[in-house]
Amino acid sequence: MSNRVLVETSARHVHVTQQDLETLFGKGAALTPKKDLSQPGQFACTERVDVVGPKKTIPGVTILGPVRPATQIEISLTDARTLGVAAPVRESGDIAGSAPCKLVGPCGEVELGEGVIVAKRHIHATPADAEKLGIADKEIVKVKIDSNGRSLIFDDVVVRVNPNFALAMHIDTDESNAAGCAGEVYGEIVK
Repeated sequence: MSNRVLVETSARHVHVTQQDLETLFGKGAALTPKKDLSQPGQFACTERVDVVGPKKTIPGVTILGPVRPATQIEISLTDARTLGVAAPVRESGDIAGSAPCKLVGPCGEVELGEGVIVAKRHIHATPADAEKLGIADKEIVKVKIDSNGRSLIFDDVVVRVNPNFALAMHIDTDESNAAGCAGEVYGEIVK
């Protein structure tokens, strides 16, 4: 049995509510798909916003669609230092008490009291994938990545099981750089 999983680098991005989208891009605004992502129904958009922190601004951050029930900004720890925010490491969607920021679009600004997180590294899996791999929803596993001179084992990888997912592990750009990831990368689940 293979315990291999595709490892994808998830760069900084923003998820927005319909209300915040309209504030940023104008009344009646809709997200414009640019590229489908590996997770079914998810896509990168042509729309981009500036993320403003107390120290600096990161311009032109991609919005991912579709719209969500809460606006959320996912960045790396390096980005958090650049912005000057104390973004906690959390699972996507867990934004209560997270870092604040401002989003700036061509038609307006949104001041967020919370919403900035560093996404906890995770594996998306369907129930069938999870069964084949011998893993379970919310289980914490390790994943070994072999690369030229930068091989490492990621600990604290949370498993997320849902019938609507496609099998893939997501790490941020800091983690990807630490492992020397380039091109198509696979990791091995080790417990």
